[in-house]
Amino acid sequence: MIIDEALIKSWAPSRKEDGHKGTFGTALIVAGSRFMTGAQTLAVSSCLRSGVGMTRVLGPEESYASTRVSCPCALFSPYDASVSKLLRQTSEYLTKATAALIGPGIDTEDQRSFALLSYLLEKAPCLVVDAGALNLLAHFKEELLPVLKTRRERGLDVAILTPHVGEFKRLIGKSNVGEDDLEKLAAEFATTNDCIVVLKNHVTITQTPEKECYINIMSNSGMSKGGSGDVLAGLIVGMLAQGIEPKVAAVSSVYIHGFAGCVAASEVGKRAMLPTDVIKNLTYAYESVNWK
Repeated sequence: MIIDEALIKSWAPSRKEDGHKGTFGTALIVAGSRFMTGAQTLAVSSCLRSGVGMTRVLGPEESYASTRVSCPCALFSPYDASVSKLLRQTSEYLTKATAALIGPGIDTEDQRSFALLSYLLEKAPCLVVDAGALNLLAHFKEELLPVLKTRRERGLDVAILTPHVGEFKRLIGKSNVGEDDLEKLAAEFATTNDCIVVLKNHVTITQTPEKECYINIMSNSGMSKGGSGDVLAGLIVGMLAQGIEPKVAAVSSVYIHGFAGCVAASEVGKRAMLPTDVIKNLTYAYESVNWK
C-alpha cells in the first residue's frame, strides 16, 4: 500500500504531558569511526529530534569531536579497547536502553564492530541495523542470520534492517537484480529472516515478516545524498525507544523523513539541500501528521 498522511495520522502516539526523560525511553546508538564521524553525528542529531528521552552514543573516542559539538544533549561512552570489557559495558547500557541502533559510520574491519553486532542481535530489545552493520551481516551470514531470525523466540522485537539497494544486494548475495524484482526479494528476505526490511531507493519499500508492504513516494532527488540514511536510522531508533512498535516506527519514520526532505527541498532546493536540512524540518513533518 502507498503510505499517506491519513495512515500516519492514525498511528499518532500520545505523549504524556506529565512525563519525564525516563518516560520517553533511551536510545543506544553504536556508530562512528575515525574517518566516518559525520554518520554518527547525523544519526544522533536525528534521534534527539525524535522525541526520545535520552540518547547514548557508543563509539571510538576519536569519532566524537563533531558529535560532542553538534549534539550536547547526548551521552557519550567511548569503546573499551578490550572486546570482553566492551561487551560488559554494552550489557550495562542495554539494561537502561529501550532500543538500539548499530551501523552508521562503523569500521567493519574493527573486530569490536562484529562483536557488538552479534551481541545486539542477541540481546537488544528493539534494534535497527544500518550501513556498516548490514555489510557485516552480509559477510557473516552463516553466523548472524540465525540470530536475526530467532529474535522473537527470545522475547525480543523483530529487528529493522535499513539497506540501500547496494547493501540489500550484498545481503541476498545477488548483484544482478532488476528494479522490478526488488520488492519481491525484500519481501522474501523479511519473511525468511523474521525482520522488517526498509529498502531505500528513489521509492522506499518497507516489508514486514507478515508480508505487508508499505511504499513511500514522499521523497525527492535532493535526498539522494550521503547521510540521508543515517538521519532515517536515527529517527527510527528514537521512535522505537519511545515504545512505538517496529512496523509503525519504521513506516512512520520513512514518511516523516520524506516529508521533512520535501520541505527542505522547497526551502533551499533539491540541488543544494543537505541531510542536516531534513533534520531541521522534522518539526513541520510532525505537525503535518499530528504527532504532537
